[in-house]
Amino acid sequence: MERDQLATPAETDAESDTARGREPAFNLPAGLTGILLFLIAVHALRTYLLSAAADQELILNFAFLPVRYTLPLSEQGLVWLWTPVTYSFLHGSWEHLIFNIFWMVAFGAPVVRRIGMVRLAVFWCLSAAAAVALHTVFHWGEIIVVVGASGVVSGFMGAAARFVFSPSGRISRQFAHLNRRLSLTETLANRSVLVFTGIWFLTNFLVGLGVFSVGGAGSVAWEAHIGGFLFGFLLFGFFDPRD
Repeated sequence: MERDQLATPAETDAESDTARGREPAFNLPAGLTGILLFLIAVHALRTYLLSAAADQELILNFAFLPVRYTLPLSEQGLVWLWTPVTYSFLHGSWEHLIFNIFWMVAFGAPVVRRIGMVRLAVFWCLSAAAAVALHTVFHWGEIIVVVGASGVVSGFMGAAARFVFSPSGRISRQFAHLNRRLSLTETLANRSVLVFTGIWFLTNFLVGLGVFSVGGAGSVAWEAHIGGFLFGFLLFGFFDPRD
């Protein structure tokens, strides 16, 4: 993808505000706000309106189960086709959802500002699929229900690591999306990135070992987290218009 040579008015204003030290108190991208509201609405619908039987049917048709891919496709219709994405819109509890929203606001916002909603839609689908793909490698054929946007959130974290720690001089959280994207070599040589990714991987390995749990959603699909993170970290350049 090629980068436009002329800065947009929004970018010029943002850089001007950065130089003057001004930063909005709350400036979440509208597209990301819409996604968060959709996730909340889905969980509220499941929690307060659907019967237990109806919710179980919804989980069966939209959650991810590794066992699906060991069954003949004729026995399950096309469910196997969309569940690698739709599972990311479901959550196991309000705590699980709130935990994901917190990190999505922190790391999803700069990614959305940088790549826009069209690229975000593709990034969301592919990072969700990459997350459960790695999870399936470790749990092939198992009857495990996987729900939650944690894999996508991890993808946002991996993608953000490629530019929010840029040595360009811009350190404002609101305008980090204007930083230059580091090459993989530069990224792996950046001490801030190494500390961030090291802590992130250590945390997930400890979760996998059962040392502690996060999100209040029962067992954690930590392999899916790693799959999403690696997707965002390694492949973000394909989505980034700021070459």
